[in-house]
Amino acid sequence: MHFLLLVFFITQDKVVYVRYTHTPPKIDGYIEAVWQQADSAYGFVQFKPYEKSAPTERTIVYVLQDKNNFYVAYRCYAQKYKPAPYTYMLDDYVTLYIDPFWSRTTAYFFRVTVSGDMSDGMALDDGRIKDGSWDGVWYRGVRIYQNYYEIEMKIPFKSIHYKKEQYKWGINFKRYIAHHQETDYWTEVLLTEGDLVSKYGSLKGINPMATGYYFELYPEVFVRYDEYADEDTTIKPSGSFNLKWDITPQTTFNATVFPDFAQIEADPFTLNLSRYEIWLEERRSFFLEGKEIFRMSELGTAGIFSPIDIFYSRRIGKSVNNEAINILGGLKLISKLEDWDIGVLGVYTDSLRYGEGDDSITEPRRGFGAFRVKHKIFETSAIGVLASGTMVTRDDYNYVVGLDGVFRRGFNQIILQGALSDNNTKRDWAVGSGYSIYFKNLLFLSHVEVIGDSFDVGEIGYVPWSGRKRIKLQNAYWKTYPKGFIRDWSMGPGIYLIQEPGEKVHWSKLVFASAWPSFRNGWELALYVEAGPYYEADTNYFRRSGRIELWNDGAKVGAGFGSHYRYSYNYYRGFIAYNGVSWLWFRLSAIPRISFTVSSNLWIEWDTRDSIIAMTPQVTPRLDITIRSNLTLGIFNELVMATPGTDFAETEFVSNRIGVLLSWNFLPKSWFYIAFNDYREADADGRLQPVYRIGAIKVKYLIYF
Repeated sequence: MHFLLLVFFITQDKVVYVRYTHTPPKIDGYIEAVWQQADSAYGFVQFKPYEKSAPTERTIVYVLQDKNNFYVAYRCYAQKYKPAPYTYMLDDYVTLYIDPFWSRTTAYFFRVTVSGDMSDGMALDDGRIKDGSWDGVWYRGVRIYQNYYEIEMKIPFKSIHYKKEQYKWGINFKRYIAHHQETDYWTEVLLTEGDLVSKYGSLKGINPMATGYYFELYPEVFVRYDEYADEDTTIKPSGSFNLKWDITPQTTFNATVFPDFAQIEADPFTLNLSRYEIWLEERRSFFLEGKEIFRMSELGTAGIFSPIDIFYSRRIGKSVNNEAINILGGLKLISKLEDWDIGVLGVYTDSLRYGEGDDSITEPRRGFGAFRVKHKIFETSAIGVLASGTMVTRDDYNYVVGLDGVFRRGFNQIILQGALSDNNTKRDWAVGSGYSIYFKNLLFLSHVEVIGDSFDVGEIGYVPWSGRKRIKLQNAYWKTYPKGFIRDWSMGPGIYLIQEPGEKVHWSKLVFASAWPSFRNGWELALYVEAGPYYEADTNYFRRSGRIELWNDGAKVGAGFGSHYRYSYNYYRGFIAYNGVSWLWFRLSAIPRISFTVSSNLWIEWDTRDSIIAMTPQVTPRLDITIRSNLTLGIFNELVMATPGTDFAETEFVSNRIGVLLSWNFLPKSWFYIAFNDYREADADGRLQPVYRIGAIKVKYLIYF
């Protein structure tokens, strides 16, 4: 009988009706009497570890609305294991997904843990990309009882974009049970597809009645303490102002003046042995909000396709000579209509003078801009234009415009992209394409890319390999198992053809193979090998490499190991030899609200005679304490060392960075920070000497109406 009921639930289009309440529920984690009038969603289906199976615990979700808010309440039964609060994302949690435009491609998500932690973001590209940069105003309440827990959410309609008179939204509910790493969804989710927005259930009868304008005024006040070696110590109070105005439920205007974009934690150390600069994550709030608009389409398939990145926001306010260029102000307009996404961005940066005497250099004031328009076609597919640029004067500029189109149907996707750049009258083009197709246990993947010799977006994008051409094709067999120790595995060969920049005659020809088994107990393994004749740096050689990764991110204990070693050109040293890196991380969260993590890397370099000439170990222990659900303390220490050859007795310190961050989310989108960073580098005698100490106290307060 239970099996027949499960089959019935997963084969029907799931619908839940929202009902209007004149008495709003109190958001405190207690499902009171007002919820009795609500329709409910039930009949969840397991995604992990046993796909299409009944969950081990029962979950019921209730939905309501009033004039200004959407309400959701989860009742999660826990008969077998009572959940306990640990630390963020390591304990039980629930997630709400809503698609207020019935777009079938893009959705908001709202996640709450039993510890009370909350996070939100966007599901993009039909759910293939999860972007946690969106930050909304909403509320939650959590209570844990003897054999169940309850979580309530209140989502103000003014906090999200929605289409007026759209009475049907896409919706899905998720529950994660940490003890045995179980994931359950309201609608059926398959491993071969993932959590697709186009397959959400329906929320019917929704009718937002919030009227008027919605403003967020976001003043920031901060005091920064800077102590640099051989320079005067400074204590500098400052402030900035940010504005968000929801002109309509679909259109938002953002502005910022003198924003504080100092990073609380520096980018992690990486020893770069390649010819290309390292890509860095964006962390600044002004650029994170709406980030999903200003980008080219992606496949979401790891390792095979890279979009042409013609807008790289880390170029704006970049660091020059270890000093960040100040941003004077920025404007951004985003509009999400029925079948259109439109975005306009403009930023102006200050000048910066660095160096000494006749060798000093002045980075001029500069304007940056980006424009994006994307049109949805065939329900889940899209075509669009993305343009970006920067200008100092009429004779000093860098512009680029790109076109992209993506066709999606379930798992299957095909992408076409092209761009034309102009850097001070130097013009060229770039094109890229890729597909991912799944058919009867066979997986077909590809990426084709041609970057023109003079294609240059160095001031506004991230395409540092002008002149590169490459073709990558892979066919793999992908098999899933409903029972047993192995959950799924994929394995298959491929070919990789590449012509490096500067190489006009020869194509490098590599063959590769990968295998990726995942196990029912949560462990995953990835293997990759490649080999073939390679041409670069005016020479040729037989390149070979191998990579192995093994990891499991459990609720109380997590661990991972990996190694990537290759015989290739070492651009750091300037010769062909073996080099590689091994990494290891371990996390222990056995004590509620405390998590201790150690991560380490070991870079090893050989010379042309196959002798190890250098090792670079890096170790970073980190302690995270969740004092309360909205009050956290993080402490880390990044230690970088250098070992000549294999003589460990001669290991010396290279640098050491200590960071402390106390953060208090005292109101929605309102934060109080106390941060401290101490950075030291080794002198000629190998002793760590202070380079800088930076301390900051910062308050970000949201005023909204």
